[in-house]
Amino acid sequence: MSSAAAQGLGPGEVAASSGADLASSTLAAKISVTPSGGGVAFEGVTVAYKGNTVLSDFTLTVRPGEIMAVIGPSGSGKTTVLRAIAGFVRPVSGRLCAGGRDVTDLPPRARGIGMVVQNYALFPHMRVADNVAFGLRARRAPEHTVRAEVEAALSMVGMSSFASRYPRELSGGQQQRVAIARALAIRPELLLLDEPLSALDAQIRQSMLEELARLHRSLPALTVLYVTHDQTEALTLADRIAILRDGKLVALGPSRELYQRPPNRFAAEFLGRANLLSVILDTPEAGEDNATVRFGATQLRARARAGIAASTSCLLCIRPHDLSLTAREPGANSLAARVREVRWKGELHDIALEAEGQALRLTTAPLRRPPEPGTMLSLYFSAADATLIPES
Repeated sequence: MSSAAAQGLGPGEVAASSGADLASSTLAAKISVTPSGGGVAFEGVTVAYKGNTVLSDFTLTVRPGEIMAVIGPSGSGKTTVLRAIAGFVRPVSGRLCAGGRDVTDLPPRARGIGMVVQNYALFPHMRVADNVAFGLRARRAPEHTVRAEVEAALSMVGMSSFASRYPRELSGGQQQRVAIARALAIRPELLLLDEPLSALDAQIRQSMLEELARLHRSLPALTVLYVTHDQTEALTLADRIAILRDGKLVALGPSRELYQRPPNRFAAEFLGRANLLSVILDTPEAGEDNATVRFGATQLRARARAGIAASTSCLLCIRPHDLSLTAREPGANSLAARVREVRWKGELHDIALEAEGQALRLTTAPLRRPPEPGTMLSLYFSAADATLIPES
């Protein structure tokens, strides 16, 4: 028996096998989540396994009703964040709060949390309805309440007609929907999703992202902590993103802002593809959110960042899709680059180039006449799309 299921936390992976909507206002009212006003808070949390620190002095606040994505490479501590707040690992130091309560010492079932993990963890000997009811029955809910909540939860995920089936009679996507229903049936204040879409193909993954967004709109008081290694999922779904590296929080911010203005090199490289050009900061313009930099002999303009001193080396971050072959506005930055390779990827051309001995990439809509390797091109970009970040 899964430890998550034993605590009524609703394990399983989230997926979609059809385009059915997950929610309606009527069903959302049946599975209501009462705003607690407390959200989730990690206060200086450190977790160690056998003497090895896997999460170090981790501090993060997730607002009530917010979707927070936690991303990072393998071994960065992402899943440990979820296991700590769920109660499956105990911190060696620090404090955990959920729903306005200190839950550091509470057992998992007392935390009011639903959890959906990567693998299919439905009980094979139980029908769908019994799987969804498991957490409620573990809490000794009256049977009439169990029936009502199971019906509402299955309706939320479009699985009402499958209530009498066994997991082996469902597709992987359908099993994942059942796992979500089980997590929602206990009316959690907090829903934990641990890389729920990692095993799905691209089309189903995109469909599921849209359905998760609709689900959250139907349950706006539900706080969601979403762990993923997929940056696209995080950018698509999350209100804010936390980036971990080696057990430490290295970047945090609203999704769009973190993508457009990464605070450091690791965040820029990990959250989507980025061109990082070594430049020299001449002078930031007083009172304006831009600066003049030197890229070889070329002068460029970019958005300034506090803490980078004039005449020092830094990195100019430009996303590949923000480069263009024609100027999109008067006074746009321009630099010369030589084509190294052109790849057609169906809906776009991916062009590898070199400028001043540094590599960069441009992505553009398919070109009728793509440039040949060796061709010199002029690339254009707006100062608003170029951000300075520290070199280290």
